[in-house]
Amino acid sequence: MKERKFLITINRHVSEVFEFTINPINTAKWIDGIEKEETNEWPVKVNSIYRNIGTSGKWNEYTLTRFEENKIFELTSKDGRYHVRYTYAPITDNISTLEYFEWVDEGELSDLFSQSVLEKLKVILESDNK
Repeated sequence: MKERKFLITINRHVSEVFEFTINPINTAKWIDGIEKEETNEWPVKVNSIYRNIGTSGKWNEYTLTRFEENKIFELTSKDGRYHVRYTYAPITDNISTLEYFEWVDEGELSDLFSQSVLEKLKVILESDNK
């Protein structure tokens, strides 16, 4: 199993960070390799489907496998090999942490996600131009 983990502190209430990152309309704003993301229902819940298309033009599909409001958001790829978990935690009323953890059961991780992606998210969320 291969895995990767990143952590960032964001000067926003945990609910703001959570709501922004789970909304597929926002994904392309902070993850450069994704051009568009959509879900089969809103609001989402466990077993909701997320689909995104990257710069390669290929659609990817994920199932929402864990969902705890303002705490955990976890997706698993359609083939079940790739997993990504976002864990949210408040530090104070207006400061929170976001941990990004991804892993594969087989194969390699793509280079799509890095600490710089979370840095971009931080800049967006801490600005008034969301």
